[in-house]
Amino acid sequence: MNYQPVDATTATSFLPMVSVVVPIYNGEADLPELINCLLFQTYPKDRVEYLLVDNNSSDRTLTILKTSAENCPITIRPLSENQIQSSYAARNAGIRAATGEIIVFTDADCRPQPQWLDALIPPFVNTEVVIVAGEILALPGTTLLEQHADRQETLSQKHTLNHSFRPYGQTANLAIRRIALEKAGLFRPYLTTGGDADICWRILGENIGRLEFAPDAIVGHRHRATLQELQSQWRRYGRSNRYLHELHGVDLMRDITLKECGYRLARWLVKEIPRDMKKAIAGKATLVDLLNTPIGLFTARARAAGQRDAKLPENAKIIDRL
Repeated sequence: MNYQPVDATTATSFLPMVSVVVPIYNGEADLPELINCLLFQTYPKDRVEYLLVDNNSSDRTLTILKTSAENCPITIRPLSENQIQSSYAARNAGIRAATGEIIVFTDADCRPQPQWLDALIPPFVNTEVVIVAGEILALPGTTLLEQHADRQETLSQKHTLNHSFRPYGQTANLAIRRIALEKAGLFRPYLTTGGDADICWRILGENIGRLEFAPDAIVGHRHRATLQELQSQWRRYGRSNRYLHELHGVDLMRDITLKECGYRLARWLVKEIPRDMKKAIAGKATLVDLLNTPIGLFTARARAAGQRDAKLPENAKIIDRL
């Protein structure tokens, strides 16, 4: 994984056709803001299409997509994937309908900054680059859990781009050259998590090309605000690791025992709280610092449970092809 600045003159003249694919499930509340972000993209409007794929929503998502397509100055193509309930199957539907040389992925609850595509596409001027990952930054949050996740940079690509097995980019902000998808295949349509790592690793494993990081290609994403949402997120991370272990042989994450949790909580109470209280009085620490250990243990236990309980479905081994 590299970051190579692109010459400004070259980048200006390099304007491939781009297809942005967004899977959407019950995204009625997110669509107005998402579409507004797409409207303000600075990449030439005649060089980009937006394929918004409804994945069998029960709300007004599809109706809103069709209305937006009729009245929008950008090219919005509403699509449906109603056979398989999976964001990866929805992405595959978008890929199949796409006309662009570069396929870009984000999610309905993401908020791409105006220069997102302008920063994400230039690395492809190098024909050896087949995957480009942009950065994911937290949208402003008000709850304690959001502030903790922001402090930990939970969503940042820096974690996945430094994965011990191989780097990969999250589909919240990822671009892939179409020819790489033709060679390595599309997403596994029945996989429910881990598909972003899987598709990147298949492409990189077949030596089709290399991955580049575009730090200025930024999308905003909101952190989980409740314990239930946080637990679900980290359980999914655990399931993802189990699936990738079965598909690619990556190491399983070490489980965290109740005994270890007890020891760390005791240390938190006896040592960390008094230390951080002094810092808080001096204005050098906040409530987020005081609760860092118990929140971290909560997420670690959720991740361990997700990994322990998961089993890769047999049909999740299927790879779709163009």
